[in-house]
Amino acid sequence: LTQLRMGQRLELECQTGSNSGAFWIRQDKSGTLHFIVFISSLSRATFEGNQRTSTRFEASKDSSFYRLVVKSFTPQDEGNYFCLMNINQMLYFSHGLPVFLPVTTTVAPTTTGPTTLRGITEKDSYLKIPDPESGTEKDLNFSCDFIIWVPLAGACLLLLIALAITIVLCRRKSHHNPLQRH
Repeated sequence: LTQLRMGQRLELECQTGSNSGAFWIRQDKSGTLHFIVFISSLSRATFEGNQRTSTRFEASKDSSFYRLVVKSFTPQDEGNYFCLMNINQMLYFSHGLPVFLPVTTTVAPTTTGPTTLRGITEKDSYLKIPDPESGTEKDLNFSCDFIIWVPLAGACLLLLIALAITIVLCRRKSHHNPLQRH
């Protein structure tokens, strides 16, 4: 891919030695993370909203490659794309792959300058994650921002509160059984 165009089909791949599934997320220009899809080790895709299909994306697994396809690229799809894996309860992020439409500069009122695609090179087309069993974890070059940890901690707190409420309501119901005689 040398130059990305509006409406073009874009295919991204993430290669791994692990068989634990992969997430694709996009970070927009403002830094907000957007979940796109989880692809299971059996090639079953789950998109945003727990949907099995998407109007904007396709996802699949082929051997050790987890593939994301943007069907028709629009400005809404611009951003840094990440492949994320959960291997042995550790989160691994690929390097962000910047995918942006060309920037058009105006040289004169009626003349536009050259357009370029920032950040996509042939060497970035595969995001590799080695097999953790092979002992090459030191070669993993991923970063884990606290941007992921804050929402994760919040979700855990919400689950804990829901569990506490459920326990309280179940105990209250078992102590207040109208069929029991005293």
